[in-house]
Amino acid sequence: MNKLLLSLFIGSTLLCAAPNGIAIIVNDEPITIYDIERTMSVNKITKNEAVSYLIDKALYDQQVEKYNISADVFEINDYIEKLANSNGMDVYTFKSIVKQEYPNYEAFENEAKNAVIRQKLIQQIVKGQLAVATDEDMELYYEKNKNKYSSAKNFEVIQYVSKNKSSLNQIIQNPMMNPADVTKSTLNLDATTLPPQFQYILNNTKNSAFTPIFTADKNFVTMFISNRSGTTTQSFEAAKAKIFNDIMMQREQAFLKEHFEKQKLTADIKVLR
Repeated sequence: MNKLLLSLFIGSTLLCAAPNGIAIIVNDEPITIYDIERTMSVNKITKNEAVSYLIDKALYDQQVEKYNISADVFEINDYIEKLANSNGMDVYTFKSIVKQEYPNYEAFENEAKNAVIRQKLIQQIVKGQLAVATDEDMELYYEKNKNKYSSAKNFEVIQYVSKNKSSLNQIIQNPMMNPADVTKSTLNLDATTLPPQFQYILNNTKNSAFTPIFTADKNFVTMFISNRSGTTTQSFEAAKAKIFNDIMMQREQAFLKEHFEKQKLTADIKVLR
């Protein structure tokens, strides 16, 4: 009840704050009207949601600073390697795919850095309170969430191959184009016979959409997914690393949410008119 009243109080008093002034102070850290309006615009959320998000972020950043937590390049690369392994790929293949999915690879590295920092903060806060997933936990989770480890068995695709990456980019922008240096073919792919990296690409591309451009046999390739059918489910052993990550991620998020809800109750939060 107190948190609801605080949220409503913050939402109403902000209307009276100066457009470019400080709206809230969280343990001596200011949050401005501009911060709130920008968060609303970027995340497409309400004012109260933006305020709640920024207060949480301020408390989170303060905890990171309190414990002097950072992430170096070696820790980031180790995290990315584990992420690659959980998807059945070596780190070089995984990075090459990610670079095609992210226009700016630094954005992905920044996400990985934030994940490392979050994990290190949890280690500081938890101090043995977060239970590590056991084989029994993972088996139970797998049985209840098999759909998370299932994918289409067959993919009907139109494959485009070229030595020239820009030609494929033109086709993605306008599928009606027919550059002379592009070879086009219709394929029916059985997911169970494909390498993990191809499974990853196809499963992460929607129907009636192009995959990211990737390299194969010294050519550039993109595929348009026309249809998918059937279902194939990874075995427990094949999905084990991903299952462990999923369980621990859920437990971490739940723990952090509870921790910062408690922090809000004791934090010095001042709402300025």
